[in-house]
Amino acid sequence: MACGSMDSRAWVPLTCSPGHPGAAECGHALRGTPGGRTRKDWSCWLIVASLVGAFGSSFLYGYNLSVVNAPTLYIKSFYNESWERRHGHPIDQDTLTLLWSVTVSIFAIGGLVGTLLVKLIGKVLGRKHTLLVNNGFAISAALLMACSLQAGAFEMLIVGRFIMGVDGGIALSALPMYLNEISPKAIRGSLGQVTAIFICVGVFVGQLLGLPELLGKESTWPYLFGVIAVPALVQLVTLPFLPESPRYLLFEKHDQAGAEKAFRTFLGKEDVSREVEEVLAESRLQRNIHLVSVLELLRSPFVRWQVITVVVTMASYQLCGLNAIWFYTNSIFGKAGVPPEKIPYITLSTGGIETLAAIFSGLVIERLGRRPLLMGGFGLMTLFFGILTVTLTLQDHAPWIPYLSIVCILAIIGSFCSGPGGIPFILTGEFFQQPQRPAAFIIAGTVNWLSNFAVGLLFPFIQKSLDTYCFLVFAAICLTGAIYFYFVLPETKNRTHAEISQAFAKRNKAYPPEENTDSSVSDNKVARRPEQDSASTLDNYVKNGIV
Repeated sequence: MACGSMDSRAWVPLTCSPGHPGAAECGHALRGTPGGRTRKDWSCWLIVASLVGAFGSSFLYGYNLSVVNAPTLYIKSFYNESWERRHGHPIDQDTLTLLWSVTVSIFAIGGLVGTLLVKLIGKVLGRKHTLLVNNGFAISAALLMACSLQAGAFEMLIVGRFIMGVDGGIALSALPMYLNEISPKAIRGSLGQVTAIFICVGVFVGQLLGLPELLGKESTWPYLFGVIAVPALVQLVTLPFLPESPRYLLFEKHDQAGAEKAFRTFLGKEDVSREVEEVLAESRLQRNIHLVSVLELLRSPFVRWQVITVVVTMASYQLCGLNAIWFYTNSIFGKAGVPPEKIPYITLSTGGIETLAAIFSGLVIERLGRRPLLMGGFGLMTLFFGILTVTLTLQDHAPWIPYLSIVCILAIIGSFCSGPGGIPFILTGEFFQQPQRPAAFIIAGTVNWLSNFAVGLLFPFIQKSLDTYCFLVFAAICLTGAIYFYFVLPETKNRTHAEISQAFAKRNKAYPPEENTDSSVSDNKVARRPEQDSASTLDNYVKNGIV
């Protein structure tokens, strides 16, 4: 019903023509907020698409990051019982540790597989239907893991974790692409932050449901994994009523009527000729470009620094040390005098801080921009990692020092989620044109999941060798990332994809030949027929000397 009421506002621009007496008042009412972010940009269906898409995708990724922590002891006990029933003797400790490590880390392997599948599935099915098909992975994984205890087969839990990794790999590529392509440029960053917000919400819900009073008991821990099916089912029954990405329909399906209908739905207005013409102009500039492969994108001199920046951003996102924070949280809370039975409840504060910081980032990203939030987030993480190293080293010297360690942990989590936690996914969608975007997300996802796996594999050795000084390694990574973004990353706030490409062109020292050609053609046409104004918005942009 609410969506219907929003649709009625779509007719307002038709009545508020430039000559209409109330045009100024109408324009003010529609714009609503200062700074150019218009209330009409946030149409009902745009909000529904972002919430439903994120709930069935990035929420599940965050949930699966945290859900295995609470039932760890019960799962290991289940492994031991299954092993003893089959082999007649208890499992040895090394084998149990190996099985548990595989259970946790195979999620990242599945994520890498899912990332590599995105381009193939997305090319055939599109963005929306890729998300729909992905729900099949989530539901099948939920059934496998929830039934593993009753079936007495720990392999079902491991296979289910792998399948959920595949779901996460597809989701973290397809969802940012979909949100990037359906959102107006004025709110593209805020809408893109929905992905990060729901990751944090998923982590928090996983911690919450893992409490002993809820599902974190020996008899109910399989239901923790069965819950995964709920967001997938919600997305499965809701997403079919939403349109496909209009840019995908225009670029890859050449369905202008369908794209116009999708634009009307997502933008909440009838006159979408300007948006359609912008995409058509971009399509004309790239009419000789096919959907590029990963190898072609890596070899292209026109996007060299975009690719390098995405690799650095995703590597910094995973290697910045947040996973190490989770490792130390319980021990630091214990050192501060928190009773062991209270630690799970205190740990909820970390999930709450994550969520609040991500929401804050979504509210300010269109005012402050991507670049300051990334640099500021990594810079603050560097500072607090340094302080945390000192407090952990001196924690036995005074009773108040462990509490300062807790403050540092919360500050590091808040700094991460205020910028570095979500912006990497937004930048990957903004840096590349439509034919390059699927390959770019494959590169970004591959770096993301390999870095995730590397942290899980190497961190125990780093921690064993350096003890509390291991955080200096992460401080160095965060500082390196902040310095790189200061010198290389351009601001992408409220810019078209073509403008962002041009911001990198000088550093790449290469201009796409298609844009040069079309630029000269546009100039010649204007020189011959100055009285005509048939050029599109993007053609005008190219014509005005940007190329």
